[in-house]
Amino acid sequence: MSEPAHLCHAIGCETPVKPELLMCLKHWRLVPYQLQRAVWRTYRPGQCDDMDPSAEWHTAADAAIKAVAEREGR
Repeated sequence: MSEPAHLCHAIGCETPVKPELLMCLKHWRLVPYQLQRAVWRTYRPGQCDDMDPSAEWHTAADAAIKAVAEREGR
C-alpha cells in the first residue's frame, strides 16, 4: 500500500510536494525570505520520517502558512 500524498500546507492548496517541503513552489515564493530561512534553519533531516518536528519548526511553519494566507487574502 502506498503512502498518502504529502500536500502543500498553504490553505486550500492540494498540490503534492515532497515530504521535506512545506509548500509547492507557487506558495513558497509568497513566503517572505526571512520566514523561508526560519523554516529551513529549524528543519531537521529525518523529521518527516519520525514525525517529530521541533516546536521551533512548527512556529516557523505556522508563520509561513499565515503569511501566505494573508497575501492571498484568506
